[in-house]
Amino acid sequence: MKNTLIAWLFCLPFASCTSPVTQVDLSGQWTVCLDSTDVGMDASYGGKLFDTSITLPGTTDEAHLGTKCTLKPALEKPQLLHLTRAYSYVGPAWYSREIHVPSDWKDKDCILHLERVLWDTQVWIDGQKVEGHEESLTTPHEYDLTPYIQPGKKQVLTVRVDNRKRYDMSVNDLAHAYTDATQVKWNGILGDMYIKAVEKTRVESLQLYPDAASRTVKAVVSVYNSSSQTAPVNLSLQVKGKDDGKSYASVEAQAEAVKGYSTVELTCQLGDNAPLWDEFNPYLYDASVELVSGKSTSLTTETFGLRDIRHEGNKLVMNEKPIFLRGTLECCIFPLTGTPPTDEASWEKLYASAREYGMNHLRFHSWCPPEAAFNVADEMGFYVQVELPVWSVTLGKDSATVEFLRAEAKRISKEYGNHPSFCFWSIGNELQYDFNILASMLGEMKAADDRHLYTTTSFTFEKGHGDWPENQDDFFVTQWTKKGWVRGQGVFNQELPSFDKDFRASIEGMEVPLVTHEVGQYSVYPDLTEIPKYTGTLMPLNFMAVKEDLEKKGLIDKAPQYLQASGKLAAILYKEEIERALKTPGISGFQLLDLHDFPGQGTALVGLLNAFWESKGILTGEEFREFCAPVVPLLRFPKAVYTNNETFEAQIELCNYGKDELKNSTLSWEITADGRSLGKGKTPAAALAFGHNGGLGKISFPLQQVTNASKLEVCLSLDGTEYRNRWNVWVYPSSVDTKWGDVKYTRSYDEAMALLKKGEKVLFNPDWRTLQGIEGKFVPVFWSPVHFPNQAGTMGVLCNPTHPALADFPTDMHTDWQWWDLNINSTTLVVDSLQGGAPVVEMVDNFVHNRRLASLYEGRVGEGKLMLATFDLQTALDKRPVARQMLYSILNYMNSEEFAPTPVEGLDKIKGMFGTARNQKQSAEGIY
Repeated sequence: MKNTLIAWLFCLPFASCTSPVTQVDLSGQWTVCLDSTDVGMDASYGGKLFDTSITLPGTTDEAHLGTKCTLKPALEKPQLLHLTRAYSYVGPAWYSREIHVPSDWKDKDCILHLERVLWDTQVWIDGQKVEGHEESLTTPHEYDLTPYIQPGKKQVLTVRVDNRKRYDMSVNDLAHAYTDATQVKWNGILGDMYIKAVEKTRVESLQLYPDAASRTVKAVVSVYNSSSQTAPVNLSLQVKGKDDGKSYASVEAQAEAVKGYSTVELTCQLGDNAPLWDEFNPYLYDASVELVSGKSTSLTTETFGLRDIRHEGNKLVMNEKPIFLRGTLECCIFPLTGTPPTDEASWEKLYASAREYGMNHLRFHSWCPPEAAFNVADEMGFYVQVELPVWSVTLGKDSATVEFLRAEAKRISKEYGNHPSFCFWSIGNELQYDFNILASMLGEMKAADDRHLYTTTSFTFEKGHGDWPENQDDFFVTQWTKKGWVRGQGVFNQELPSFDKDFRASIEGMEVPLVTHEVGQYSVYPDLTEIPKYTGTLMPLNFMAVKEDLEKKGLIDKAPQYLQASGKLAAILYKEEIERALKTPGISGFQLLDLHDFPGQGTALVGLLNAFWESKGILTGEEFREFCAPVVPLLRFPKAVYTNNETFEAQIELCNYGKDELKNSTLSWEITADGRSLGKGKTPAAALAFGHNGGLGKISFPLQQVTNASKLEVCLSLDGTEYRNRWNVWVYPSSVDTKWGDVKYTRSYDEAMALLKKGEKVLFNPDWRTLQGIEGKFVPVFWSPVHFPNQAGTMGVLCNPTHPALADFPTDMHTDWQWWDLNINSTTLVVDSLQGGAPVVEMVDNFVHNRRLASLYEGRVGEGKLMLATFDLQTALDKRPVARQMLYSILNYMNSEEFAPTPVEGLDKIKGMFGTARNQKQSAEGIY
């Protein structure tokens, strides 16, 4: 029976003399016994301790218990699947220690609290089994020890932890709540461990429901009475600023505490000027409930923020202002421990790194983090998406799994629901099978807790779903809709580079906010300087294997170049991904996969930061924030490459998801070449409203003054602020006097060899469509060459920009947008069998193969001089200014005295590669 009382009272004075709840800290030395055969405890146990010592909080991995890894570095599975546990144990483990509860706890209830355990626990006191067991993957395990505790006497506490899989909630054990891909299947106890003394009549739960519009907060107080006596209780609720201590309101109420649970509701008016919570002003309140029952008094405090998150049509709205989620994933990647941290300092470092790169949002992929993660997100103003611990393609087939997830949802709501950072909730990742059950689950979750926005699943491949929102979705997470892609995976390799595109056509008619799913996944070559950082429980056998392979092949000196070349390519793709989302009204955010590396699922090193949330030296946070910030200047222009008889034209736009609307602003633009200003201008903007602002002005810049092939930089900035953005464009002469001189051109291998034998200069340019090699692509490896082996394995251009063959083809050492035409119209040649000569333009291979790849290679054959180009330098050059300019630059070099290549051998070994293939391009979906 519940006794419910609604109290709406004026502000009252509040005072409390209650001391903090007394507790016995259980951290420190325990003993442990591994029970791999699950034989259980001996019946004569009698409270004895075990023999092996372990420190808790901690894990068996950290204690070097379990099976020691004997694997060596190798470019094969399982080493390439993920980081490797040095010590591994899955099974029951018994942890025991002596405890002493104070004698003055005789009139108290004694509650055991274990913050995070994987997966099932049971408890004994002096060999006597405590009633029940706990199995949450995300919330603390708690036990009522009162009937078993003898205050004032020494006793033995034993906890059995069984980390074996209990439910089939993950495809291939990939869900990050239970996996070895990122977090490992550790055994132990993490976080706070204590026995607390609580009153017989106490506040068991305090749930807070703020209303930003009315500046009120409703407190739902769950009162628990463990005694058989019913008694009146007095409740006082006070709300103060968490950091400044400012008092906002207090109310009082009286109720009768029946045996068991009863509920009291109290509502406080905080005042018209009570600060709201958001990313710019993460103001927090402490709500404290004092309960007085007879002579006993207890105090319970919870933190909350005054915020209202909802959607208006296809816009996400926070406190009546549109917001845009600039997000990345957190997949329980903690490479020193294999376990999520439960201290706030660790989370402060993580969130600070994300904020440095412009993020305001974190999606916890198929797991829910500990309390410390929410606390720091609250304080820093991060918008968090939580997911149940599930990534299943058969959800609904096993009823026990569904019931576990339903129970887990209730536990998460109760434990973490007050946090203002907890804004979004998805049932799980890429869920499949029974959407009727998913709909039922989502309905229950929404009805039980309206403090969050909900979505059925973070994307799905289930036929008939995933391309449009489900009926109950408050927001929609997807990579495509029934009308088209909303991320670059299906765009950037198939379409000519253009910067005037967005995804409006793909989301037309959508009535809920769309957040783009797992954007990016552009693989970056491993940073081998990371290896010494792995000083904990996980060994980087994957990184070590790559290093050994490069050393064996004499390529180790190229590893830093491979990292930079592939990383710079990933960076320009991430930039365009983000800008297209920003340019699309109706898209309310993106979730990158990932800003930092994902060391699992085939060593998916897709980050600009490493797995430790540290920079790889590819792009600074300041540079990344140019296109990932609350305010982003934007340009729309049709292409990356121009000829100097054209005019560069661009439309000026700006996205404003900042703290305020902007009035009487000015946008300035400037075009430079090698730091030299070519033109500039200003555009006034009387009002820059929240959201996307288009049609702000136009840049029109004739390019006739650019007489030589040049890379230009276009910069757009918002005067008086830090906000600016930059783009590269390339300008080539509209016509070039291509001088062949004494260079002979051929597409035939036999003809090339015959000409070389005569001592000629030969530009051998085989038809890429008939060349055996690797598909020419602009984009790098998607996600991982191990996880998705059915894809072209290249990771971008690597060249020396100062090489004389490129003197008339301005480039950096890495791929940029001007390389698109050449890369797409090519087949990458594997040149491992060539000795001597030198590549002019290489392609970075993926780390599984580490082959020597080239698209432009020079060498001397006898008295002949060879330049081998595997990108198309012949077809429709009048329509392909990049290829024309590359040909011009190559010929100028070949006709100069600088063309003096070193001897090359082994061409006979690759004769069979030419003219024997019928190449076709793979679709974006073809990698799956």
